[in-house]
Amino acid sequence: MDWDLHRFRDALRPVIDTIHDTPWDGALEARLNEAFGPGTDTFSAMIDACRSGIEDGWMGLAGDDRRKGGRVLQPEPATHDLSVDLVEIADIVGPHHRHPGGEVCAVLPVTEGARFDGNPQGWCVYPPGSAHWPSATGGRLRVLFFLPSGAIEYTDPDASLCSGST
Repeated sequence: MDWDLHRFRDALRPVIDTIHDTPWDGALEARLNEAFGPGTDTFSAMIDACRSGIEDGWMGLAGDDRRKGGRVLQPEPATHDLSVDLVEIADIVGPHHRHPGGEVCAVLPVTEGARFDGNPQGWCVYPPGSAHWPSATGGRLRVLFFLPSGAIEYTDPDASLCSGST
């Protein structure tokens, strides 16, 4: 498939419609893994679109080989005010940050067995008010994540989606 931002947003529609008005908790994580987890058409489309977006440049990621990222979709009515961001990280601990409204993540390993915050391929959900040092172990992976109103608060004011630390 030839991917672009519009097709990408359309492919994410079932996920966005599921998460936008549901509590962000362990039950949502289980529901996402059941309905849209590894092996489903939606999950396969996300993997393919992210690969295409990085290789063809239409996702606009910035950074270096160990950590690059960018906001792929801005919060807007078509996304129920959710932003969609993508990072590609490899064996790194990123900048500490907080999720005022929570964070829903699709973990997309590039290296088989790579993990995000200890989570394997699939979905993980961070509830509102949660915080973490995002980490990739076991190789390279991509994390596609959704944020209400695009809200993310970095502890270090100079940190960003593209920065990281080891």
